[in-house]
Amino acid sequence: MTQTHTIDAATHAQIAAIVNAAVERRADDVTVLDLSSVSTTLDFFVIATATAGLQLNAVQENIKQKAMEAGLPRPTVEGPSERWLLMAFGGSIVVHLMTREAREYYDLEGLWSDARVVSFAE
Repeated sequence: MTQTHTIDAATHAQIAAIVNAAVERRADDVTVLDLSSVSTTLDFFVIATATAGLQLNAVQENIKQKAMEAGLPRPTVEGPSERWLLMAFGGSIVVHLMTREAREYYDLEGLWSDARVVSFAE
């Protein structure tokens, strides 16, 4: 029942652009989850930790710019709050920018523990 999902080159480049954009603005613990084998509606989560307020906004703006340059549509943004911001790029890639406290509380990695963690280390 479990199948290995191969990430096509275009999607890989788009996710890499998001990861790099988050890291450029000093987001911590950037994690990519491949949800394709555990969800019928979602493909990837990118989860990153940032401090509240200004850093969350700076990370969001950089991700939006770099993702669109990589060919993704303009994201819809939910939140934004001082603790958690969600950016959806169509149905395929969802970015969660969270404070450390929100990330520990909501534990998306634990909730989606059946998902495969994808490495984007440079």
